Amino acid sequence: MTELVDFPTSSVPRSPDGLEPIEVASRDEISALQLTRLKWSLRHAYDNVPHYRAAFDERGVHPEDLKDLSDLSLFPFTSKADLRNNYPFGMFAVPQSDVVRVHASSGTTGRPTVVGYTAEDINTWANLVARCLRAGGVRSTDKIHIAYGYGLFTGGLGAHYGAERLGCTVIPVSGGMTERQLQLINDFRPDAIMVTPSYMLTLVDAMERAGIDPRSTSLRTGVFGAEPWTEEMRAELEHKVGIEAVDIYGLSEIIGPGVAQECVETKDGLHVWEDHFYPEIIDPETGEVLPDGSEGELVFTSLTKQALPIVRYRTRDLTTLLPGTARSMRRIRKITGRCDDMIILRGVNLFPTQIEELILGIDTLAPQYQCVLDRPGRLDQLTVRVESRQSLSPQSRADAAQMLAGRIKNRIGVSVVVDVVDPDVIERSPVGKARRLVDLRPKQ
Repeated sequence: MTELVDFPTSSVPRSPDGLEPIEVASRDEISALQLTRLKWSLRHAYDNVPHYRAAFDERGVHPEDLKDLSDLSLFPFTSKADLRNNYPFGMFAVPQSDVVRVHASSGTTGRPTVVGYTAEDINTWANLVARCLRAGGVRSTDKIHIAYGYGLFTGGLGAHYGAERLGCTVIPVSGGMTERQLQLINDFRPDAIMVTPSYMLTLVDAMERAGIDPRSTSLRTGVFGAEPWTEEMRAELEHKVGIEAVDIYGLSEIIGPGVAQECVETKDGLHVWEDHFYPEIIDPETGEVLPDGSEGELVFTSLTKQALPIVRYRTRDLTTLLPGTARSMRRIRKITGRCDDMIILRGVNLFPTQIEELILGIDTLAPQYQCVLDRPGRLDQLTVRVESRQSLSPQSRADAAQMLAGRIKNRIGVSVVVDVVDPDVIERSPVGKARRLVDLRPKQ
């Protein structure tokens, strides 16, 4: 396997604030490194993955056609369906003997997507998560409580290895067992927590029901990811728990958590670690590459992955690519929604996160909700099922439902049914992710 090109100044000592040289490199230096690594990655994929050889040949392109970063637009996209069609190991670019770990998506619909890692991939992943945590305000002297699910889901082990690489004391709790989580937070006194934002709110609600002031805990930093969340949810978490709440982004097909991170000093979007992942924004309908500053679908190409190189992977996440601020590398805005989560209801486009913002403005409602699409007659109907913060009287429940339905009608422009349910009624996945959209409409 051809050796990867390293950043020329990687041997230079870190700056006093602990940043790696690449984090403050010039755009020209970053682009030069990307071009060299992109050439390697395309060649690696073409030579070793039958799917990519066939896809490139069908498109009439070859790795040697990449002369400039903009030439990447000549190459075909990769979709989740491509990974599922090559299940389980057909997308791997190295012999099975070189694969030291396998992860997979939860596989809630159809086959899961399977990803593999060489020892060097695992090393890279740990370094990137450590970089994320440092940018998010976590320090090597911290104790960190990890409540992401462990196992085939990449969240738990990805966070774990990165926290250890940074030098933290890791408390590997995994997901679920809410009472146990509270006990360990109280007894072990962690400085930081890594968890989905929706489950963090579950922990906060459980603290309040147990008579514990969430601000009295030892937590000072929360690194939240694995699902879209809003600025309103950040404000609530920071106010209720007294923490710095920052966003981490990743997805298993690219590497897992550690693809991009929000810096605690700015909280103005997530810096993409562009020395390992090349981002593009495309029009989700046409596939056209859009200029920086345009909202569209996020696409990633891996630059250094060995076991599973990925070329122009369509994430389905909607965001905008922006210049760097706290770091030289470009930022993405917080994910506003997904192409496949967009609801078209009687001609109006809406995303679950828009409804979340309105839920958070009503004190009696918790941000645990589902958007349920059905077609009881000729027209689609959207029911918003949302938990109350505590058990409510029938009248209080009806008042909260009427208030939310009115706000959705006024702000978004559609009429919906609101069903207010008791706490802890709405399902959570085993890894803590909230399932926001449920489509019960008859299949065409």
